[in-house]
Amino acid sequence: MINLNNLFNVGNGTADKSVPISMVGRSFAIQGDIALTRVESIPLEVTQDGTDKGRYILAHSETGHHHAVLEDEGVLYKTEDPMVAYLVVDNMANLKHYKPGADAHRTVSLDKGIYRINRQREYTPQGLRAVAD
Repeated sequence: MINLNNLFNVGNGTADKSVPISMVGRSFAIQGDIALTRVESIPLEVTQDGTDKGRYILAHSETGHHHAVLEDEGVLYKTEDPMVAYLVVDNMANLKHYKPGADAHRTVSLDKGIYRINRQREYTPQGLRAVAD
């Protein structure tokens, strides 16, 4: 059985958002509407994404509160599917939710590795779409 406290790093019973969620020794984490999964490699059919103000945006927010890592912490690769991307981290990186206030998501600390980024989807009568964060 999966212990969700370990999976989401909330086992200490606190909701202190100043404490980052660590991916060290873990293979999966969630920040808002994106899921990060550690993988061994990336597909050949990817393209390096561009940066925005020194950051790689992993998930855009309609209100400008993006999920991002600094460009010197990793490289983001996009795929043909706008809901899937890959992040290559050479040393350490911090995935931050750039939203002021108490309702920002906790920072996720990433160690060296390759991460598949999946945007959550939801069904509407018009079809599937990205979850709005």
